[in-house]
Amino acid sequence: MEVYLVRHTETVCPKGVCYGQADVELLEPYLHQFEEIKKQLPAEALFYSSPLQRCTILANYLSTSNYNVDRRLMEMNFGSWELQNWDDIPSEEIDPWMKDFVNVNVPSGESFVELYNRVLSFIEEKKEDTSSLVIVTHAGVIRSFLCKQMSLDLKDAFSNKVDFGQVIKIIL
Repeated sequence: MEVYLVRHTETVCPKGVCYGQADVELLEPYLHQFEEIKKQLPAEALFYSSPLQRCTILANYLSTSNYNVDRRLMEMNFGSWELQNWDDIPSEEIDPWMKDFVNVNVPSGESFVELYNRVLSFIEEKKEDTSSLVIVTHAGVIRSFLCKQMSLDLKDAFSNKVDFGQVIKIIL
């Protein structure tokens, strides 16, 4: 099965701001980028999207019919760090996470392995589909897909660069 992983376009959050499940808006204008993304996708596919508006706006534009929203496709939950500058997060909180982001939970949030397990649950449920899938989602989710696809250790997830508006095709 062909799977097209689509990262949303750039958000209004300035660089250096931590956002995961915060429902931030897309940076306008974005329609030209949407058109470029659409050219890379198959004419017929099943569409899935994170419920966050930065994804649903794009999924609505790309899909020729309806798309399905799935909470498992949400970005990592950064809990009490959401919308804070990374540099302002107290070192006693961020240092343990930076040493082991795979297993250490963000305060009031989740760890990368929890995000990965959500993505695995989605993959397991969809792996019998025969249609092409287009998944409009976030960098963390895409990195999780790529870790699974490439049998990559989760600690190496960030070796996969995922740009805003990027489309990555994989075969499941």
